[in-house]
Amino acid sequence: MADKTQEAGGVHFPFPFTPYAIQKDFMAALYQVLEAGKIGIFESPTGTGKSLSLICGALSWLRDFEQKKRQEEERLLEAGDPASNDGLAPAPGLPFSCQGNPGTPEATGEPDWITQFVQKKEERDLVDRLKEEQVRRKKREERLQQIRHNAKLRFMAKRMRQEDEETERLLRLSSEMLATDTEPEQVASGEEELVLAEYESDEEKGEPSGVDVDEDDLDEEHVTKIYYCSRTHSQLAQFVHEVQKSPFGQDTRLVSLGSRQNLCVNGDVRKLGSVQLINDRCVEMQRSKHEKKNITEEEEPRRRRRRQEPRATCPFYSHERLQLLRDEVLAGVKDVEQLVALGEEARACPYYGGRFAIPAAQLVVLPYQMLLHAPTRQAAGIRLQGQVVVIDEAHNLIDTITSIHSVEVRGSQLCQAHNQLLQYTERYGKRLKAKNLMYIKQLLYLLEKFVAVLGGNIKQNPNTQSLLQAGTELKTINDFLFQSEIDNINLFKVRRYCEKSKISRKLLGFTERYGAVLVPSVEQPKLSGFQDFLQSLQPGATAAPAAPAEAGEDRSPRPASPLMHVEGFLEALTTANQDGRVILSRQGSLSQSSLKFLLLNPAVHFAQVVKECRAVVIAGGTMQPVSDFREQLLAGAGVEAERVVEFSCGHVIPPDHILPLVICSGPSNQTLDFTYQKRGLPQMMDETGRILCNLCNVVPGGVVCFFPSYEYQHQVCAHWEKSGLLARLTIRKKIFQEPKRANKVEQVLLEYSRCIKHCGQGQARGTETGALLLSVVGGKMSEGINFSDDLGRDGRASMLLGVFTPSPVVSATSAREAHWSCPRASSRAPGQARPGKVLVENLCMKAVNQSIGRAIRHQKDFASIVLLDQRYASPAIRSKLPAWIRDRVEVKATFGPAFAALRKFHREKAGLS
Repeated sequence: MADKTQEAGGVHFPFPFTPYAIQKDFMAALYQVLEAGKIGIFESPTGTGKSLSLICGALSWLRDFEQKKRQEEERLLEAGDPASNDGLAPAPGLPFSCQGNPGTPEATGEPDWITQFVQKKEERDLVDRLKEEQVRRKKREERLQQIRHNAKLRFMAKRMRQEDEETERLLRLSSEMLATDTEPEQVASGEEELVLAEYESDEEKGEPSGVDVDEDDLDEEHVTKIYYCSRTHSQLAQFVHEVQKSPFGQDTRLVSLGSRQNLCVNGDVRKLGSVQLINDRCVEMQRSKHEKKNITEEEEPRRRRRRQEPRATCPFYSHERLQLLRDEVLAGVKDVEQLVALGEEARACPYYGGRFAIPAAQLVVLPYQMLLHAPTRQAAGIRLQGQVVVIDEAHNLIDTITSIHSVEVRGSQLCQAHNQLLQYTERYGKRLKAKNLMYIKQLLYLLEKFVAVLGGNIKQNPNTQSLLQAGTELKTINDFLFQSEIDNINLFKVRRYCEKSKISRKLLGFTERYGAVLVPSVEQPKLSGFQDFLQSLQPGATAAPAAPAEAGEDRSPRPASPLMHVEGFLEALTTANQDGRVILSRQGSLSQSSLKFLLLNPAVHFAQVVKECRAVVIAGGTMQPVSDFREQLLAGAGVEAERVVEFSCGHVIPPDHILPLVICSGPSNQTLDFTYQKRGLPQMMDETGRILCNLCNVVPGGVVCFFPSYEYQHQVCAHWEKSGLLARLTIRKKIFQEPKRANKVEQVLLEYSRCIKHCGQGQARGTETGALLLSVVGGKMSEGINFSDDLGRDGRASMLLGVFTPSPVVSATSAREAHWSCPRASSRAPGQARPGKVLVENLCMKAVNQSIGRAIRHQKDFASIVLLDQRYASPAIRSKLPAWIRDRVEVKATFGPAFAALRKFHREKAGLS
């Protein structure tokens, strides 16, 4: 595909083909946002080439930025030593102190000669740094060029070196085993690592708290780069393939990041299954490397006496091989699958190889969670200072941030964590220092109080323990702390202790080693019932204390330590009182009940991103209503309104290729009102079925019907089956239903597509003209599934029942509505809706917009979109539809004119398919 250089706004944009006019506008606006360091909200409908516009626009800016930086450095270096050029003006990019007038005394009253000396010294230092950076850049370019030309030779040498290393490792291991056998064993083999190390608080150490940073990540300076993130790994892989096909595919240093679960090539670790177990095992295998840095001279002899065997290390974590893998990653654009294959071939870890490639990369591709969750971001070595962040598929960005930082812990997990801690203390209590015992007692107290606030007893079986009070209760954080009687405990210190001591990992190793949780003989009668429950949670466990499992024993993966969930909940409770709520859900038995922390203000976690980054781009196909991003996310994060730029483009389809209709009443003149209170009425479900029957009669090919929820879909289908409407629908269309399980979605879509194709080829059974897919707003098929071409051949229609509304019971949505209404109720203008109500409407319309945007995917597509509810006739509701749909909507008060318009539209478009 020939590259075509396009010019827009005075900037040349390489593009693989002649772009649409809206793509030129998109790239020009994106370039200006990045250049000016703004926050951009970009909306480009599905089918308009948004991904390519993002790639070519952002990488064109990065190309020009790097070129300007090199030119400034060259000008400064050509000026020579600043000390011999007193009359020269300071070059761009000099430190502020260097840009003062040498003849003017500083505000501090320093003499002129001191000011000039400091200025010239800083200028010389800057020149030295620029020279060093040029040398590093030149070496890096030479290294990458050499990799591209000599890959085969290096891999052959690498394989030979790996064989030699493996032989040496086996010989060394044999020698160590022989030496170990001759030493007296003083502690149980492998059990020393389960005991908590002596803990000192940060105040006692005089060190700041925080996540330790690996020194390996500090070796190389981070160049200016673009972080691109999206929701799923499949979307990220699709983006990487677009980069490969773009004019920038050969020269861009790109690295794809992912979780250990997706990138691990160690079979023994990968087979653990659980994400948390894989993470913990990986960290455990690397831990010895980090602990060596903190061992004092006095501790070393004692550690040598105690440790009887070396800890297992990952064979894929070799610094030399990781450096080679890093260079391979930067040499060409690769997605996650290609990165894993490269890691397996090089016998180097793709997870850490990708991390090592971040500093020199120009484009980093990663999932939402790695960017939006600060601890994950720090652990991955991601630095946002002065960088560009592009968040794609950002229509649900607010919900994603809220979900990432919301935590739920079940009653069964609380009881299990309490019992495991008791047994751990029983076995190792005499070897633990006072600080460890104090914090363990605090943890036990917290767990006991959490169970008590749910109405349970920590010493009884949560499965058989019925609660006197059932229902859902919403509490502020402070009210929850007072009701639980834990307001006297410093949760910040407890959280820091859990983080530093890694107690949950110790506990996980303890339970893995002994299978069943141990029960002290003195408490056996008291806990016998609970012990049965623990055995039911851990199949294969025995009631008596089990011996350590053999090293080679094949055991089924165990779930993550329940204390890990509790740690997440404790961390959430340290959130500011006004930014979160706690939901107490009592569901009959203690094991089914739960405590859930709900984040109400996502801006507190997004603030750091917008503060550190040079520019942030929030992009999506359907971003309306944009006011949510401005008010909930950006304003709350301290972003000034002047820094926010909005861009929205129309669609590439001709105006007559789409027919959006609002229908207010059905064939029997029944008013269409799908509010939560009325949608379950028999007459409302009957009228919906009649409308759908008429629609299937005039629309050939595929029809998609979106319901507000899975429950309502099942209720309506059951009613239609009793009334015979379902049988009438089956005459014209074969019916498919959206599955709840994600792994079955692809199979349903394949069968749906095959049915439509057979009907289009005249192979239909009887009077069948296509297929009907019953889907759910906000479900799996409304997020990223394309209902076009083979999925909707020979015409297509999307019908949406009602304005999507949440259940009126206590829920996350109702809590957010109350949160946003209270502080702003007094400031709203007369006649203006409550901010909380507007928030719920916007949340619902985002889900609606995402669903109806599935029908149109490219320039030659056509579709009818039917919105069933009289509320869509309201200008306030219609204003929240995407512009390319809103401008073409026709409101039909009765069904007759609407049906005539639908029949005419599909007859005219029948010849286009």
